[in-house]
Amino acid sequence: MAPISPILSDPAPREARLTLAFDEGLLLPEGIISVLRPRAGERFDPLDPQRLKLAQGFRPDHDALLQAGWDVSTTAAPAPLALVCLPRAKAEGLALIAQAAQLGAEWIMVDGQKTDGIESALKAVRARAEVAGTVSKAHGKLFWFATKDADFSDWQARPHIISDAKFGKFQTLPGVFSADGIDPGSALLAQHLPETLPARMADLGAGWGYLSAACLARSGVEALHLVEAEASALELARQNITDPRAQFHWHDAGSFALPGPVDGVIMNPPFHTGRKPQPELGLAFIATAARMLGVRGKLWMVANRHLPYEAALTSLFNTHEVIAETGTFRVWQAQGPRKKPASVARARR
Repeated sequence: MAPISPILSDPAPREARLTLAFDEGLLLPEGIISVLRPRAGERFDPLDPQRLKLAQGFRPDHDALLQAGWDVSTTAAPAPLALVCLPRAKAEGLALIAQAAQLGAEWIMVDGQKTDGIESALKAVRARAEVAGTVSKAHGKLFWFATKDADFSDWQARPHIISDAKFGKFQTLPGVFSADGIDPGSALLAQHLPETLPARMADLGAGWGYLSAACLARSGVEALHLVEAEASALELARQNITDPRAQFHWHDAGSFALPGPVDGVIMNPPFHTGRKPQPELGLAFIATAARMLGVRGKLWMVANRHLPYEAALTSLFNTHEVIAETGTFRVWQAQGPRKKPASVARARR
C-alpha cells in the first residue's frame, strides 16, 4: 500500500494569499526564504523557488515535497525571511515563529486557515511586534512583520516532562501527539499487554515512546523496532528509550517494511489529520502489521470504538478479539496474518 499522507484538501489557498500580498505591494528582502512546516502538494507562487528552503519533519510530507523538486530538510535553515505555515497546535505555531526569529529572520510571514487558529496567532504577534500587513482569502489569512526589537524567546519549544509510576519519565514537545500527558488509549493498551511478549517486536507510530517503554518492560522481548513518521517525535523517543534493544526508524508506518518478519506488533494508530477524520490511516497501519508479522505473529492495537477496523482485521488475520474496552476505546488482539508480504518471502529463501 502506498504511504498515506495528510495533505491539504486544496493547496491553493496559501498560494492565493501570497499572490494577493504581492499584488498589494509586499516587498521581500534578498536571500534565502525558510519555509517552516509546509504540506505535501503545496505551491508558493509568486515566491522564487530557487530561494526557498523547506523544513518538514513529517516523513510523508517531507518525501512528497522532495519528489516534487523542493529543497527540503527536517530542520529549518537560517534565513533573513521565513514563512511559517501555521499548524493546528497553537503552542507549536508560536514555537515556529520563535524558531524563525532565533534563526535570524528579519521578516516573518505567517499563513494559515481560520480553523488552524490564524486569528489567535495574529493577536499574539500584534502584542509583541508591529504587523506590517495582512491579507485574507479562502477562509484564511497571511500576515507579515519585522522582528526588530521583538522578543519571542518565551515561545520557544520547551520540553514537557511526563512522569509515569511504572515506566519512568518521558520528555515531550509542543506539536507531537499527546504532548501534555499519556494518551488514555495508549495507557489502556499498555495495561492489557501480556506479561510476556514475543522476541521480535515493532511499535507502529511509536511517538515519543510510551508504548515502547511498556513493551520493553515485559519479559521476552529481544528487539523492538520503533517506527515513527514525525522526526521530532522520533528524536524524543531516542531520548526517552535508551534500552539497547530499541531500534529507531523514521518512516511512514503505512509503507514500512523490514527484511524479515516480526513476532508481535503494538500500535495506537492515528485516525485524523487536523480536524478531518481519516480512518484509512489506521487501516494502513493494520495492513502494515499484517505484512510484517510472521505466520504466528500477534497484533495488539487500541482504537476508538467507532472506528471501522473490524472488517480489516477479519480480512487480514485468521483470528481477532476484543480483549478490553471502555466507553471510548477498544483493545484488539489479532493473530496469524492471512498473507505474507513479498519482501518477507524473499528474505526467507
